[in-house]
Amino acid sequence: MGKFLESEKPKQSEFKETSAYFTKEARFEGVYKGKSRSFCLPIDYAEQNLVPEIRQSALDHFSKNQIKWHDGKNGKPSNHLCDSQVCCVNFLFPFANKPDVLTEVLRPFFPDIHRMLPIENEGYVSFEWIGKDNYLGEKISRNGKRTRGANFTSADAIVMFERKDKKCQVVLIEWKYTESYGGTSLIYSKAGTDRREIYLHLFEREDCPIDKSLLPNFASLFYEPFYQFMRQQFLANEMEKVHEMGADLVSLLHIAPVHNVDFQKITSPDLKKLGKSTTNIWKKLVKPENRFLSVSTEKLFGNLSPERLPEIKSWIDYIHARYTWVHDDSTL
Repeated sequence: MGKFLESEKPKQSEFKETSAYFTKEARFEGVYKGKSRSFCLPIDYAEQNLVPEIRQSALDHFSKNQIKWHDGKNGKPSNHLCDSQVCCVNFLFPFANKPDVLTEVLRPFFPDIHRMLPIENEGYVSFEWIGKDNYLGEKISRNGKRTRGANFTSADAIVMFERKDKKCQVVLIEWKYTESYGGTSLIYSKAGTDRREIYLHLFEREDCPIDKSLLPNFASLFYEPFYQFMRQQFLANEMEKVHEMGADLVSLLHIAPVHNVDFQKITSPDLKKLGKSTTNIWKKLVKPENRFLSVSTEKLFGNLSPERLPEIKSWIDYIHARYTWVHDDSTL
């Protein structure tokens, strides 16, 4: 396990035990993977893993769109307080009905934003986006349905905006929190499937978004997080080609805490010569270069102030209390 995850567990336990955001019943230890843990909520109170002001609306959004909660039960999110999907929803869902504030948050990194556009007329942020069609050719279950957030390449979140040049840009968001990865190749699934055969047709295309002249070999991409990056970049490229939702451009935005230094460990042996971090390497590999952007969670959210954005004061208070590292710029 990564050092950042181990440091977050006691902090999240203390937050649960001492803050006013939880009921008395939710402060007890929760069972996770068969073991009682202080950094987890009791299953029956898992919805309290979410920011109070979005608890019901987020549950409704996931239910209506049949989005799967990772490790969730009974239509509720994971009870693990260090869960990455929960973290993503806590940071982004509050902006789903605040397009002007969301514009302010994104503009420093996307200076061409003119105005945010709704995703399927349901708000300005959605989650676990898999694309309108099975662009990557991934295996579909017997019932013929694809599930957002399970068994298919999913972007953790999605936003869309009109640019100053009147073009429409979709941004797929890959969110990380406490993740860290080892050096295990994922070429073969547990069932023995060669995953290279699934994505090879996308890799071999002339419009492949990966600069193959820099890549040692296709197999070098089958290590996390490069395996995720590859699939999401393929998804963005295919969505752009068919102008999904009227998009003229589809890019991938990676968001992760700079405090989580374990995430930047280069897991693919053949890619180590290309750079000093996972995101640095991926930025070199993606073409055109503006189709991938990596921003730290701290830079994106750490400088938001209630004085400048009073409409999100309660959210800022919650985020600063729970994810204390977000406004710690000592490592930036």
